[in-house]
This record gives sequence, structure tokens and C-alpha cells, in this order.
Amino acid sequence: MPKILIIEDDKFLRELITRKLSSENFEIIGAIDGESGLKMLQEQKADLVLLDLILPGMGGFEVLAKIRQDPQIANVPVIILSNLGQREDVEKGLKLGAVDYLVKAHFTPNEIIEKVKQSLVKTS
Repeated sequence: MPKILIIEDDKFLRELITRKLSSENFEIIGAIDGESGLKMLQEQKADLVLLDLILPGMGGFEVLAKIRQDPQIANVPVIILSNLGQREDVEKGLKLGAVDYLVKAHFTPNEIIEKVKQSLVKTS
């Protein structure tokens, strides 16, 4: 059963995505800020990370950069899920190594689940 780490400070959205992914037989772990999310990933080795960018403390771009610099977790696929939809933000996220960049307002939870599945198929 693939394990997904959701790093998202919005409790409602985190719980909604958790429910959706759990119903699709994914194991879910969640973090509400970048620092605890990074620590959780290092300790529990998720198969994929859904990462918000606007987080308390360490922001999503910094979390992504730290993931890519850590040889233990550098190859874990990261999908950015953010309200930041500017082209520069998308380009920065992809350049830092995200496998996909989803703007929250443009995707339904079901579409997010599909993106997760596609990214897991690509990396397996």
C-alpha cells in the first residue's frame, strides 16, 4: 500500500484529501508545517509527497529543496499543491524537482487523486 505524506496547513483540505486517498487504499501521514513534514519524510519514507507552498515556518520551496539535497529521500516524487499559480512559482517548483504542480483552485480532490496515481505509476 503506497504511503503518501501530505504537508498542508489547511486542516479542512488536508482532511479532505486524506479521506479521498484513504478510500483509494493509500496510507496517509500528514504534517501541518514544513519542518515537521520534512522530519516525517526522513523518518517514515513516504512513496509520494503532496506539498503546499505557503506553510508556517519553513515554506514549501525550502522543504522541496531540502528533500532534493538529502540522498535518503531525494528520489521521492513531490507534487506541489498550492494557491500560488504564477508562472514563476510553477517554474521554480518544477526546477526544484517537483514532478507536478497543481493549483488548488483548478483541481478537484478527485483530479488530485488521479495525479497522485499517475505520479506513482511513473516512478515505480
